[in-house]
Amino acid sequence: MIKNGIKRLWADGKPVLNGWLSIANSFSAEIMAAQGYDSVTIDMQHGIVGYDGAVPMLQAMRASGVTPMVRVPWLDPADIMKALDAGAYGVVCPMINTRAEAEQLVSYVRYPPHGVRSFGPSRALFSAGAGYAKEADDEMVCLAMIETAQAFDNLEDILATPGLDGVYIGPADLTLGLQGRKYAPGFDRREPEMIDAIKHILDRAHKAGKRAALHNGTADYAAEAVGWGFDLVTVSNDVRLLAGAAEASVKKFRELTGGDAAKSEAAAKGGY
Repeated sequence: MIKNGIKRLWADGKPVLNGWLSIANSFSAEIMAAQGYDSVTIDMQHGIVGYDGAVPMLQAMRASGVTPMVRVPWLDPADIMKALDAGAYGVVCPMINTRAEAEQLVSYVRYPPHGVRSFGPSRALFSAGAGYAKEADDEMVCLAMIETAQAFDNLEDILATPGLDGVYIGPADLTLGLQGRKYAPGFDRREPEMIDAIKHILDRAHKAGKRAALHNGTADYAAEAVGWGFDLVTVSNDVRLLAGAAEASVKKFRELTGGDAAKSEAAAKGGY
């Protein structure tokens, strides 16, 4: 079986740079996968991606050798098992709030006797290579998202879950969960209490022998997070990168031709 590139980097003591796909398009997935990321995650929770769209995206990314993961919509065995059967090498699951939920997540990712995953890796048998049935349990990455006050309070219990590889921090929801509407949701938190909360999760994860991942809006913040000790950092996503590059191009053109730069900026704020 082809080995999981994420786990190999971790074994060598290196951080993982993760890309993020929200657009359901195999060509854009192929382009993103070829840019040098260590792993790329398809977002089936908030992204505009369904299962029929995710499969060709996984196929398109294969040639790059990047390690593919999927953020599933929810803690649902059908979604998790189908993502793995389609060839994902890891699952990021949102809104894990208790150890019981973390245990369910692990069980859906692992085959018996370590879990309840049903055997039928239709595409993975081809994309991952021979030996899948024997080796898949050791190669899959299982990450629980910590993004609510309940999860924060139950952090040590969640981290004690056998078979859980680590936790993935969603800063936008974590800020809402811990601070309510005091701050606008978003990435790259600078509020002292939120930095403390993020570092608390990182510290507890490492003390429990687990990995810690963080979603970031910029490369600068992601590099800072690696300095703190994060094992995996995601930088932006295809939507924001496309919008940002297009906005910069239009703005530059307006500046060079004396056009209405304010109009370009106003239009750019219309999307996320």
